[in-house]
Amino acid sequence: MQTADTHSKVIGYLLWIFGFTGAHRFYYGKPVTGTIWFFTFGLFLIGWIIDLFLIPAMDREADLRFNAGHLNYNVAWVLLTFLGIFGVHRMYQGKWITGLLYLCTGGLFFLGVLYDFWTLNDQVSLKNARQRY
Repeated sequence: MQTADTHSKVIGYLLWIFGFTGAHRFYYGKPVTGTIWFFTFGLFLIGWIIDLFLIPAMDREADLRFNAGHLNYNVAWVLLTFLGIFGVHRMYQGKWITGLLYLCTGGLFFLGVLYDFWTLNDQVSLKNARQRY
């Protein structure tokens, strides 16, 4: 059985460039280690270098773990990363009320954006699973 390609290695490696902030780990659905990388600068850059070789495995794991569907993870993550405080990633998911709330409050004073870094993969996966049924 072929699994859907929900996440992109290209996006993963682009985020890895900023990996000392944990961006690639959040992208692949690893918020705990993403947070650790954020506060320790990629586990003192050692973990960041090791992740260069772990990204293909993280990509395969994310493809197995998250549901493919009409919402694209790559689009959602790019919108969150660059326009998160404006709520564009929430509007993309059809969450217009919270999207507008983020727009008016700077991503609920950035705390909502941090929450979304922890949960965006699950939000998109749930929306894609619901769309199938």
